[in-house]
Amino acid sequence: MDQSDPSLTLGLEEEYLLVDADTLDLTEAPEDLMQACVEALGDKVSPEFLRCQIEVGTGVCATIAEARADLSDLRRQVKRLCNAHGIAPIAVSTHPFADWTDQAFTDKERYRDLERDLAGVARRMLICGMHVHVGIEDEDQRIDLLNQFSYFLPHLLALSASSPFWEGRQTGLHSYRLTVFDNLPRTGLPPLFLSHAEYRRSVDTIIRTGIIEDATKIWWDLRPSARFPTLESRICDVVPRLDHAISIAALTQSLMRMLHSLRRENMRWRQYDRFLIEENRWRAQRYGLSEGLIDFGVGEVVPFHDLLPELIESVSPHAMALGCLDEVRGVMDILQDGTSSQRQAKVFAEAKEKGAQDSAALREVVRSLVEEFSHGL
Repeated sequence: MDQSDPSLTLGLEEEYLLVDADTLDLTEAPEDLMQACVEALGDKVSPEFLRCQIEVGTGVCATIAEARADLSDLRRQVKRLCNAHGIAPIAVSTHPFADWTDQAFTDKERYRDLERDLAGVARRMLICGMHVHVGIEDEDQRIDLLNQFSYFLPHLLALSASSPFWEGRQTGLHSYRLTVFDNLPRTGLPPLFLSHAEYRRSVDTIIRTGIIEDATKIWWDLRPSARFPTLESRICDVVPRLDHAISIAALTQSLMRMLHSLRRENMRWRQYDRFLIEENRWRAQRYGLSEGLIDFGVGEVVPFHDLLPELIESVSPHAMALGCLDEVRGVMDILQDGTSSQRQAKVFAEAKEKGAQDSAALREVVRSLVEEFSHGL
């Protein structure tokens, strides 16, 4: 690897909801559960904004195989420790029938500040996501790839969609999570920057006002990490099945390598207007994989059964070099098996066809999510 090449290391973060193993209602993590998790997993686990959530993060992983092993262990350990307390974790972006007004936030200084600063917007944040960090050590290259990678954010969102329900209602959206998250300031697609210096000037302007203390309070769909030399993709819903999460992470890593390779050859991915990318972002949020995205080159909506094979072909040499070609090809399994949002809708419809009331059908959805948490471990 040339000294100018990024390491393209991986770090994965997932947020889980905690449900009572019997009732399937959301439940708060007791203090002794969090203590047991920290004793077993150290700084790879932490509480989240709401007390019914828990977050895990892998170490710095050189390969997708290493990332899978780390994340699989984290899921197993969290499941084991939660089950000992009569609790089940679920990797999903919204609980199908929980009411956000019933939830309590974690008594931690950062979260107290969030609750105070963002008021009712923060209190609605009963959502979970998956973040994928990719090691890009050069600061200006990080910004260059930030500008180009935004094109692919809708693709990743569509693959990960897992939030079709909100407060007991089928929303008609595949990723309702974003409608909640987008109410926060400093969210959505990242702006375009000419350099890392321009990015720092913009961020530092807000920091100097005292509105935010650091760049961790910037929550774009893709951002230069404030803590690590990485680009952090934050667009994805958290997905119940480990195999699908790993495929999305492998695709993210491979796309980053493809864009870097173009840069080395004095080329780049075409820069499309943010207005156009936002249209695809909305299509992914609304339709998931079911209706396709706009191919701006041909000016048509292209269905995913055509779009994904083309995308896999484009990144295949880079996935092969990274040792994750099989995992990248696994995104076709998501198309075949359905996203979590599609599977949840199917479980709900089948329960209703058997005569279940909405409340009982929604519990069947949660029960399926509990089972899927262990899928592939």
